[in-house]
Amino acid sequence: MSHPWILENVPLAPFTTLGIGGPARFLAEAKEENRVLEALEFADNRGIAVFILGGGSNTLIADSGFPGLVLRVALYGIRHHGSGQSGIFTAAAGEDWDPVVRMAVERNWAGIECLSGIPGTVGGTPVQNVGAYGEEVSEVIAAVRVLDREKRSILELSNAQCGFTYRTSIFNTSMRDRYIVLSVTYALRVNGKARIDYSDLQRYFAGRPGDPSLTDIREAVLSIRAGKAMLLISGDPDSRSAGSFFKNPIVSEAAYREIQETARRCGFLSCAETLPRYKAPIGKVKVPAAWLIERSGFPKGFARGRVALSSKHTLALVNRGGATAEDVLKLAREIQTGVKTTFGVDLTPEPVFVGFDS
Repeated sequence: MSHPWILENVPLAPFTTLGIGGPARFLAEAKEENRVLEALEFADNRGIAVFILGGGSNTLIADSGFPGLVLRVALYGIRHHGSGQSGIFTAAAGEDWDPVVRMAVERNWAGIECLSGIPGTVGGTPVQNVGAYGEEVSEVIAAVRVLDREKRSILELSNAQCGFTYRTSIFNTSMRDRYIVLSVTYALRVNGKARIDYSDLQRYFAGRPGDPSLTDIREAVLSIRAGKAMLLISGDPDSRSAGSFFKNPIVSEAAYREIQETARRCGFLSCAETLPRYKAPIGKVKVPAAWLIERSGFPKGFARGRVALSSKHTLALVNRGGATAEDVLKLAREIQTGVKTTFGVDLTPEPVFVGFDS
């Protein structure tokens, strides 16, 4: 069977926000569900691996590229079927995420307003359990329509079946190669109250009368993200990143106290100050990775040749122009070593690594 829509030896760097990556042996853009199946059969017939590429905003592709088939699920469309207090809608995997958030805010449906400005596609949201500023999509995902690569059938997974935890799901852990996301159904709160759980938002609205609207929250999040170089803005060199490169560590209460005491001994905190902390599962504490990185000797703008930390936020590794994947990995490893040496904390990378040997 002829597949003119499957291309050969296509550079992948233009499909990523980092602007880094070698070529794909094959690249397929599936605009219909049946083409997702055709692409898998194409790969099976050649005995090659398949990688699903979304918006490329959370991806580091090897300089050698990917020797198999890169599949872009270019399915589009949004269906609304909400009633009463639940604003329910289903978005296809290829839809850009931020316009979906804007649509919900304009309808005054609460639950994803804090996720404004996050790059990528709808299909990536359940995979990474996308979250920011006190919200995670796991709180509002009702179902995920997927293609089961083993059985070659389409099914719908419930929220519970997705196995959501912090920045993870079955899609990027226990069953990372089994399912391809086709669409996601979200259940939001009609006329729901905006959330300002996170300290950044609380500071933003401090002293302002009344409760902020969903629109107010969205505008605040976009402003805060822009200030941290976490928005994709054309011409801004700090935008050429994969967003947050490291996950915020989740540690025990005892470990948190040890990190805090280390910070005090090193002079990073006074006796009266406490180490910043965020909400985490019971008995655990989420510690800001950016805080640890900066105090381990890596300030904003810290550079190693063609790759650097953002001038606005130490969680983003930026391609200054002509950087390679190996350049990014070298700086990432240096940062991990520095944080481990200073605080005894292991930083876990957040992006998906594609085409690397290990």
